[in-house]
Amino acid sequence: MDLDRFDRKILNCLQQNSRQTAEQLSVLVGLSPAACQRRMKKLRQNGAIAKEVAILDPAVCGSRTTLIVQICFAVGGLETVDSFKRRICDLPEVQHGYYCTGEADFILIMTVKDMQDYDRIGREWFFGNPAIRRFDTSVAIGTVKTGFSIPLDD
Repeated sequence: MDLDRFDRKILNCLQQNSRQTAEQLSVLVGLSPAACQRRMKKLRQNGAIAKEVAILDPAVCGSRTTLIVQICFAVGGLETVDSFKRRICDLPEVQHGYYCTGEADFILIMTVKDMQDYDRIGREWFFGNPAIRRFDTSVAIGTVKTGFSIPLDD
């Protein structure tokens, strides 16, 4: 899909607040509300807008611990990789899962209630997986920045 400058403007605005109305967007991007509505519908249908979600504030919803976990496989192969991809998609504590080059095969960003929760997950998902050679975990002390925005040139 080719995005023109109006599509990019709309997407930039929606990345900041996806609840903006077509009327509000029209003022920001310089199109009529009807044109903004048509473009938003097209952007959703074509997959440019993959998902619209609520981002929760951990301070309000209960603090959690953020972990960065690097996974290194002992054995490779497509079945090992594909199986692991499926498993991490089923684990609600995984917020981001990246299949990587370099020393780690996967990097996971996880959120857990506490370290006992992570110990349970580690025993079940990592120690119990014979394909995993090792996993290294870093605990986030604090959040400096969080977001999902993709910078788009207008």
